[in-house]
Amino acid sequence: MKWLYGKQDFKTLERGQENCYLLTNGLGGFSSLTMTGSASRNDHAFLMACKKAPNHRYNLVHRLKEELCIGDRTVTLSSQEFADGTKEEGFRFLSSFSFEDSPVWEFLVKGITIRKEIGMAQGENTTAVRYEIANHSRKDAVFSVTPFLKFTPKGKEPEKGQGFVCEGKGVRSLGQCLFFETNGKRENQEKEEQYFYSYDACDGRTETGRSFSVFRIRIDIPAGKTAVLDMTCSDLEERSDAGKIIDEMKAYRRKLEEKSGFRSPAARMLAKSADQFISRRESTDGKTILAGFPFFEDWGRDTMIALPGVCISTGQYDAAKEILRTFAVHEKDGLMPNLFPEGGTEPMYNTVDAALLFINCVYLYYKAAKDTDFVREVWPVMERIVEKYREGTHYGIRMDEDGLILAGEDLWQVTWMDVRVGEILPTPRHGKPVEINAYWYNALCIMELFASMIGKDYTEYRKLAKKAKDSFRKKFWMDDRKCLKDLISGTKADTQVRCNQIWAVSMPFTMLEPEREKQIVETVFETLYTPYGLRTLEEADEEFHPFYGGRMEERDMAYHQGTVWTFPLGAWYLAYLKVHGYSMESKEEVKEMLETIESAMREGCIGQLPEIYDGENPVSSKGCFAQAWSVGEILRVYEAIEK
Repeated sequence: MKWLYGKQDFKTLERGQENCYLLTNGLGGFSSLTMTGSASRNDHAFLMACKKAPNHRYNLVHRLKEELCIGDRTVTLSSQEFADGTKEEGFRFLSSFSFEDSPVWEFLVKGITIRKEIGMAQGENTTAVRYEIANHSRKDAVFSVTPFLKFTPKGKEPEKGQGFVCEGKGVRSLGQCLFFETNGKRENQEKEEQYFYSYDACDGRTETGRSFSVFRIRIDIPAGKTAVLDMTCSDLEERSDAGKIIDEMKAYRRKLEEKSGFRSPAARMLAKSADQFISRRESTDGKTILAGFPFFEDWGRDTMIALPGVCISTGQYDAAKEILRTFAVHEKDGLMPNLFPEGGTEPMYNTVDAALLFINCVYLYYKAAKDTDFVREVWPVMERIVEKYREGTHYGIRMDEDGLILAGEDLWQVTWMDVRVGEILPTPRHGKPVEINAYWYNALCIMELFASMIGKDYTEYRKLAKKAKDSFRKKFWMDDRKCLKDLISGTKADTQVRCNQIWAVSMPFTMLEPEREKQIVETVFETLYTPYGLRTLEEADEEFHPFYGGRMEERDMAYHQGTVWTFPLGAWYLAYLKVHGYSMESKEEVKEMLETIESAMREGCIGQLPEIYDGENPVSSKGCFAQAWSVGEILRVYEAIEK
């Protein structure tokens, strides 16, 4: 699927900064700038390297300044907002921007065409750019590109006067070294730029920043001639030419597309986008899933929600197995890490859902790969999870007398609605959360199935599942609303209508009668559904927040209080298919509804799906511009329709 944008899509710099591209390297590093080539966030970079996979990231090359000299006239082709209110407006010479497997810009200036293409190498901190220039004018021309450097950890800013030392092909600063390969002529040129970051400003983040240049690269294009200018940036001293790096990246992505087996162009694109979240983790010497770009790291809960779609639906069974094996090794007291160790620190285990979803992931992997040996391998881990949840473990997680799971204590928020603002819990969910008990029942049924399959005693799992089922049906159903309580805690939060109930319908094993499941799907559609995601709280609730933005405290207060999240939409579509018997009619209906997702993939990060939208009117993506579980859950829907 090729995304093509013309001049009407970037009438102004503001419009041109609405969308960006994303390339990744499988280490946690990435390249991402807007479709005008500007940096509208501190976290935008031509080369965001990762020195220790996947989270030790450094913004090495922030942006590229591009200029074309025709005779005695110099034209700036790059675009950028600056802290003093001035702007580069090279987008005026931009004919088109497109993205399929690489970002491509086409410029036209006075009879001179310039085609720009960027690529990133897998498994390396290497980014390449190629400019193909055709001078159809009657005047000689000179094209130049100037890399502007930060050499600072992601999210940090360089100090004023930060020193850069050029040594041969390399540039050094603050212990970092970057090598530049080019066929152009390198000329020393020291400059400092100070930027205005419009997307950080609207979120209450630091809205200004700086970077430095130490040289520019130029190439001459005589009248009537063509030329190619290549530049490769890498922390490796010797690297192949830009064209090869770009071609290898495109071939890698096309292989992913074919391996996925999807027919839908949108699904095939999302299969490639899904791979961008899979990364190596150095501390565990295994693969992991990054929760989202540009902000998030690899978290246990996000991994277990994203893995079925990101890995299994796309046919990446080996990656799924490797990730599950890594988590199995780090299980502790029945819990899975929510945050993996960095340096000498221990993992954090503050999640109630990751361990239960681990069992679900093993089941989904087994269904796809028929790998009974792996089930036997991780059986002791799954057995321990159920045992510890039953007898009690950390963070108030334990089975109550009624067979349902309690979770949360003090200020520890352990479900996915986990925001804490100082001493305030904007979405308090201590008690028996609805989705956790749906996961619990699902896990018990899976354990019964696996036990019978590998010759273990399954009777206790069956008894526990029946007890949980009976209690759930009795305590969670709200007949007046034709849906489920969000929580059992004895507080007003219990009866709030939230999206969490949809997993009580969409999981492989569920507890409710078919008629009630259908009523839940209908109620969620009526109160929470939008084409881009589900609201986290119904609009009629007095605690509903219509907008997400401002300072972190303001954002956090709205985060799960009505804000639209894309990833639960996947569960709603799966639930809709289920309650309609996976009929051809229901598949066609969902397929038609999914067409809106293609417009979401066109906005924000091109080819990706975001984290969130405003709750009242979800028109612009917010939060992470690319979110793993959003992509993974929608891929599961395409899988249900096609496979």
